[in-house]
Amino acid sequence: MLIYLASSEKMNPGQLDDLVNRQCGLLGVSETSADMRDLVARRADDPRAADAVALFCYQARKWIGAFAAALGGLDTLVFSGGIGEHAAEVRAEICQGLQFLGLRVDPARNAASAAVISDDNAPARIRVIPTDEESMIARIVQQLIGA
Repeated sequence: MLIYLASSEKMNPGQLDDLVNRQCGLLGVSETSADMRDLVARRADDPRAADAVALFCYQARKWIGAFAAALGGLDTLVFSGGIGEHAAEVRAEICQGLQFLGLRVDPARNAASAAVISDDNAPARIRVIPTDEESMIARIVQQLIGA
C-alpha cells in the first residue's frame, strides 16, 4: 500500500505512521519538540512552543465539551497519563472556560498534583489519577495467553 501526497511523494504505511504519530502534533506545530515539558518551559520565549501548548489545550477543551454534551453533562473529569499527571499548568489551561460544566480548579491543589484538584464547592470533581501502563499491558497479555 502506498499513500500519495500532493507533492507526488510516495509513503509506505511505516512512513505514514511515523509522520502522523511522531512528526505531527506538538512537534509539527512547535518544530522543536513533542515533549510537553520542553514546550511549557520554553513557551514564554518561543512563540511556536506557545502555539503548540495553546493548541493542545484548546483541542482537549473542545473534546471535553463535546463529550460532556454527548453525555448530558459530567460529574468528574480525570487527568491521567504523562501530561495529565505532571503538567499542572496544562491542566489549568485546559479547564479555563469550562466553568459552565461545573469545573473549577483549586490552584494550590493543582500545583501539588493532588488526587482531587477541583474546588470543594465545584459541582463537578477534577481528579488526577496515576496510570501504570506497563502493569495494564502485562495483565492484558496474561489474559490473552491464559496465564
